Amino acid sequence: MKNRILEDLKLAMKAQDKEKLSVVRMVKGAIQMEELNKKHELNDDEVIAIISKQIKSRKEAIVEFEKANRNDLVEQNQKEIEILNTYMPEQLSDDEINKIIDEAFTKINPTSERDMGKIIGSISPLLKGKADMGSVSKIVKERLSSL
Repeated sequence: MKNRILEDLKLAMKAQDKEKLSVVRMVKGAIQMEELNKKHELNDDEVIAIISKQIKSRKEAIVEFEKANRNDLVEQNQKEIEILNTYMPEQLSDDEINKIIDEAFTKINPTSERDMGKIIGSISPLLKGKADMGSVSKIVKERLSSL
């Protein structure tokens, strides 16, 4: 994954694609910072987690920019999210996500909303990077509230 990012950095430089270059540089910098903090080379899962955080922060920024009526910044952040999504694993469909949640409910057999941590804990490793955990959390919460 890191090699792919470095290759894309070189290609963006050669193509003079300023948008992609800035996003890829930012990702590379975030990876380097994390490697310094953890004192080891990051594996693909850790790199995906960093990219996922970057996407999440841009989605949050888009909400704020929409409130401020800054459409130029909304568009810029959406373009950056598109670039970042090229590094993410293929996202699971709603049916696949629901199937994993169903299996967790069958396995854990929750009785109240207090069991949310157990459910999320069991499905999180299966869905990390492959689904928006915020929406997964909402689905689980809705199902638990209807028990």
